[in-house]
Amino acid sequence: MNEVGILARDDFRTVAAVSGGSIAAAGLAAGMTRVVPAAARPLPVDAWEREVAAPLREFTRGDARTGPLLKRLIPWNLWRSETSVEALAARCSKELTALRLIELPARPAFLFLATDMAYGVSWAFTREWMGDYQVGYMPPPPDFPVARAVAASACFPPLFDPMRLRLDPAALKGGAAPRDAAREECLSDFRLTDGGDYDNMGLEPIWKDHTTVLVSDAGGLFTQQSDRGLLWRVPRYQAIQERQARGLRKRWLIASFAAGSIEGTYWGVGGAAAHYDPASPGYSAALAREVIAEIRTDLDAFSDAEACVLENHGYLLADAALRRHVPTLIADAPAAAVPHPQWFPPERSQEAIREALAGSGKRKTWGRG
Repeated sequence: MNEVGILARDDFRTVAAVSGGSIAAAGLAAGMTRVVPAAARPLPVDAWEREVAAPLREFTRGDARTGPLLKRLIPWNLWRSETSVEALAARCSKELTALRLIELPARPAFLFLATDMAYGVSWAFTREWMGDYQVGYMPPPPDFPVARAVAASACFPPLFDPMRLRLDPAALKGGAAPRDAAREECLSDFRLTDGGDYDNMGLEPIWKDHTTVLVSDAGGLFTQQSDRGLLWRVPRYQAIQERQARGLRKRWLIASFAAGSIEGTYWGVGGAAAHYDPASPGYSAALAREVIAEIRTDLDAFSDAEACVLENHGYLLADAALRRHVPTLIADAPAAAVPHPQWFPPERSQEAIREALAGSGKRKTWGRG
């Protein structure tokens, strides 16, 4: 999107990010602040690599979850449920970005989305405000770090407890919730969890007033499994409900594209570039569905192979989807070049890639270091 000029367009308004996508969005925002005013045009490939890609890749080389989770086991933290998510925020601040919300770029607007545990709706952190349509909105405190917004958006349950926000009920303006004792009680111990719990594609804040919507969906696929007893069924029930919600949002999005009510396109981690154009270069549909889409999403460390394959896959999917469905956005831009050819045919066969990523879907208790 940078190379074909989309990020530099005057009418490119919003980056709405959720869960792990908020980590990527924070890396993009931090990189843009370091290259202003160059951000007003497409960044040269070397500047993109230096300011955006390399720092994000370095962050994902480390296990970002095990350390924060272990801090909860220190005796004096046992009763402090927000310990792990605040430790995750501290790590993001140290290794990803030290920006405060008020230091985010003015354009495009960056929205980091979490889920309001009290009212069950999407909560947003932005440069100018934070809140949701139930409890209301307020300016962010001047010292509020982007890293805390990222951690709130990415604190997936049940490993991470939700982030606690200490809010002044009077500071929140508007909102549909009645200003009664129930609201006061909810705000007295207000918690935010992973944004994907409510809106896994970050669509709600933008689908009503943007004419063009581009969706990159890295959410894991729902896979078939045989019955394994009661302990398997309980989370399976929840997973099926979640699948329905995601499916409805995706069907609504695609139907809106087809009806012409909004323009745009969608690409998902389980898709293949050939689905958009059989001539588009990319990994096979089987490799994407069976291997790449199964790479864990638990904030554990990525190997170089995993990072390179994910970058290649996302890069080529985005290029194919844009050319197929919104060609006017990319004008006469040349076809995408694979960013990591050493992890792409013909330099490495699809079977060799499958073998290299064979254990990528496994979650390890103590992480990969």
